Amino acid sequence: MIAAVALVSITAIAQEKRDTVIVELAKTSRVIFTIQDRKDLEVLKNYNYNELFKNILTKLENNDTTALAQDSTRKEGDSEEVYWTREGDDRDGDDDDDDNNNYDWHVHHGSRHWGRTWQSFNFDLGTNNYLQDGDFPSSNSTYAVRPWGSWYVGMSSIQRSRLGKKFFLEWGLGVSWYNFKFQEDNILIQKTDDGVQFVQDTRDVDFIKSKLTASYVTASLIPVIDFGDNSRKSRVWENDGESFRIGLGPYIGYRISSHSKLVYKDDGREKEKDRDSFYLNNFRYGARLQIGYRSTDLFFNYDINELFEEGKGPKLNAFSFGVIF
Repeated sequence: MIAAVALVSITAIAQEKRDTVIVELAKTSRVIFTIQDRKDLEVLKNYNYNELFKNILTKLENNDTTALAQDSTRKEGDSEEVYWTREGDDRDGDDDDDDNNNYDWHVHHGSRHWGRTWQSFNFDLGTNNYLQDGDFPSSNSTYAVRPWGSWYVGMSSIQRSRLGKKFFLEWGLGVSWYNFKFQEDNILIQKTDDGVQFVQDTRDVDFIKSKLTASYVTASLIPVIDFGDNSRKSRVWENDGESFRIGLGPYIGYRISSHSKLVYKDDGREKEKDRDSFYLNNFRYGARLQIGYRSTDLFFNYDINELFEEGKGPKLNAFSFGVIF
């Protein structure tokens, strides 16, 4: 009888294209079928449901919360996992809204701890600067920048794959922008055959700002330890308890655009923009540190290679830090 109810429920999923089917059993009991991949339907048809429910009832009688053994009909190489949970013991990390004192039976494609991936969209906002021989450039240098106004912006699609109980791999692709706002507002960036030069504009105008901007396509690969064992980062409006996480890994970027901008007033606001490579390295690569607590994450990026081509500009290593939204 149980097997017949299960098979009818599975057929209902196929006909109604539903992800979840609830089967009421007895007065206060129910069974919930959750299907994430419709290809699992063929696999589910081969399960020995009588034996499966005998195991479930035995575990309920003994108050045993360990995972159920795989069905004997499962073929070698299949990755379906069968387990039961009581509300509050959300073992798969999903957001299930269930009534109190009900037990749920789940069939998921893939292991609980291995091979699961969650997608999110990250927005980095912070400031950027650079180091010269391990220190900030002298304030007298024409290429010294202001921390305030030198904004770093990044947008990335991030995949988070579970590799272990508290170990994840965050990998993604996105775009990012360096904005170096110079300490002096009248700096001109000139490209010559010998290299790039930063000189002061001596025109008699009211200079407002001068900056260098470069944009990149960026890929990252960050191993993360999440002590809260969370499949995804908590959002600001959520309260999922205390959870600390830390990650460190490499990134690489390819420059897709760069320009200088000089803004001044001379009988009105004027803006001069020069699109050029300025001997900037086409590639940037470095290390990224991420530290998070609850819904707040911070990042620090450090470029291992120099900002400009060798011999064509000052020896500068760019870095950025800020908040991940």
